[in-house]
Amino acid sequence: MKKLLSAILAVLMIVSLAGCTKPVEPTQEEGKVLNLWTWNDEFWGFLTEYYADEKIDEYNVKKGDVTIKRTTYPSDNGAYQDALDAALLNQANAAADEKVDMFLAEADYIIKYTNSDATMDVKSIGVTNFENTYKYTVEAASDAKGVVKGVSFQCCPSALIYRRSIAKAVLGTDDPAEVQAKLNSWELFDAVAADAKAKGYYMVPTPLETYRTFSNNVTSAWVEDGKLNIDANIQAWMVQAEKYMTEGYAPGAFGIWDAEKNDQMFADGKTMCFFGPAWYFNFCMGNAQDPEKGCSGDWAICKGPQAHFWGGTWMLAATGTDNPTMVADIMNTFINNEEVCEKLVREKAQFSNNQKINNALAADASYGSAFLGGQNDVAVFAELAKDIKFQHITPYDQLCNEGIQTYFREFLNGQSTKDQALANFKDFIRTTYPSVVVE
Repeated sequence: MKKLLSAILAVLMIVSLAGCTKPVEPTQEEGKVLNLWTWNDEFWGFLTEYYADEKIDEYNVKKGDVTIKRTTYPSDNGAYQDALDAALLNQANAAADEKVDMFLAEADYIIKYTNSDATMDVKSIGVTNFENTYKYTVEAASDAKGVVKGVSFQCCPSALIYRRSIAKAVLGTDDPAEVQAKLNSWELFDAVAADAKAKGYYMVPTPLETYRTFSNNVTSAWVEDGKLNIDANIQAWMVQAEKYMTEGYAPGAFGIWDAEKNDQMFADGKTMCFFGPAWYFNFCMGNAQDPEKGCSGDWAICKGPQAHFWGGTWMLAATGTDNPTMVADIMNTFINNEEVCEKLVREKAQFSNNQKINNALAADASYGSAFLGGQNDVAVFAELAKDIKFQHITPYDQLCNEGIQTYFREFLNGQSTKDQALANFKDFIRTTYPSVVVE
């Protein structure tokens, strides 16, 4: 039933133009419950600390006389989308305090919701100032006609995150500029991987670690003219992944969230390179910051072989919300309230979606990240953000990206042949998206 509901909503969303959505005028008496849908607790934590007046429990906070309630489902295998789609299909019939008011979406599937009547023009409820936001974050939250449906509280340029001590052992330096010069192409990166192995180190914790760098630089979409398309850059990643396993440049073909991969972040880890945006530091690198087993301060960042971005969280306004004023206030707070945006950077190691704040910190000689040995990561991310392009995006991206990694990983782990892995991936797409032609 969940797959059926998801499929129905996906069709409705793709064929319907959000530009037809009529502006919603806030009622004088707004709802006493604002329902926020999420797939993890990252933004919820920021909302609790920087917006709410009072924390009630893990799933409820108060702002004035309004209770903000979150509903959370895991993102894996599209579970969050399935549950959200079912709720949005029932939006018109739901009781006022049960309607979806605002929901979060990722880059991999945001287009599914922005190009639909399930989301509304945020300018119509009072979100009109995008002067300091990064252009791609606005484009990503806009429909085909340019109507803005939401905002992101973060900008997500992704960097090569490396261990300083291992870089010194392998490259003879830990200076970001010098490391970048030695790793500024995949050819150089692969050559250094061989050197790292010869000296007893791994280049990456898993061949899947580089996936997003390749996938974010594709020149075509996952689905074109209704047909599944495996871009040349995805194929290039598969070639590299096989090589890294065969040559022993990675300790194993672990999943990107697996404990075995994260264990390489401990002080006794032997891996030099990881890839991720600012959110990766505080959300994924807990092992590196462990007070007993970690190695905080033994890290630095640089651009790496290719500029790319990874992820991002957008707040979208749900059509039918009975809390439009507060929805707009939350959005404005996290892109235009300079105090909040600066705290996101200074206190939460985020890279905010406010260029004024980021640029000021980038130019501040006294600012630096203790985790990165004093390096000013904001200055690096501010440069990388200039190269972000939001392109070749489809509503199918999350499960296509997850699927190709899942099934190719089976090959890397010796559980199938390469041909079987690709055949399994194609079968997965046929089953998940019956309307997509798979050859």
